Formats: sequence, structure tokens, C-alpha cells
Amino acid sequence: MAKLCSCGEMLVPTMFLDRCKIISLPKIADPRGNLTYVEGGEHIPFAIQRVYYLYDVPGGAERGGHAHKGLQQLIVAMSGSFDVVLDDGDKKQRFHLNRSYNGLYVCPMIWRELDNFSSGSVCMVLASNRYDEADYYRNYDDYLVAQGLK
Repeated sequence: MAKLCSCGEMLVPTMFLDRCKIISLPKIADPRGNLTYVEGGEHIPFAIQRVYYLYDVPGGAERGGHAHKGLQQLIVAMSGSFDVVLDDGDKKQRFHLNRSYNGLYVCPMIWRELDNFSSGSVCMVLASNRYDEADYYRNYDDYLVAQGLK
């Protein structure tokens, strides 16, 4: 039976990573300071249901290490920099985030790990749904089984 993401699209494992991409957000330049904004359904392909952020991440620490069954996310480096490694069970891709006017769109069923945090970095995540523990794959082998790859 075909799996559907929360946006109604059929999920095909080898196509997941191809759907993840850097999205340039609007930037209004002003000598007094720049402004960037995000409107759900306009700049990103989902309505924003939750916002959270990571900060004070110790040097050498990693975050993430999970996949979501239906959640879509936009990950933004609000300050400093960090890397996001995306893995669809077939291939991996590393993204370096260091601009607050760029966000990484992560579709459902992508394993993600965040590392290489610079000192003072802040990672903001816009999410398509409220927190739901049942939406997580926290074990990589379970994730691969769900992808039909193991």
C-alpha cells in the first residue's frame, strides 16, 4: 500500500532527498538592519503549526538523529552556522546553513542529523504539525524497514 505524506503526495523512498532544498526567503535590506519574513503556504509549502529553536549546543554535539513520518520542516540558521545531513536511506547530502534568509526544506521520511555547530549558533525550525511522538522514527534500522530498504 502506498504511503502518503501530510501534503497528500505519494512517498517514494528514492525521491525523498530530491524534494529537500534550500529556500531563499524574502530579505528587505535597510541600513538600520535587515528584515526577513516567512509566510506559511507562501514561502514554504506548508502552514506553520509549531516553531522551536536549538541554542547553547555544546561544541562537538549532534542533534536530530531521527525522521518524521508526516512532518514537514524549514530549518534556518538564525545565528552562527551548522550542518544538516539528510539521508533517505539510499543517499545522503550535507547542507551548511549560515544565513538567516535561507532555510532548508525537509520533507517527510528523511533522516536528519545536525552537527558542526559554531559557537553561539541558533537553529530555528518551522514545522507543519504540533509535536507528536508517534510521528518519529528514532531508530535508524526501523526507519530503513519503513522505507522498504531493509
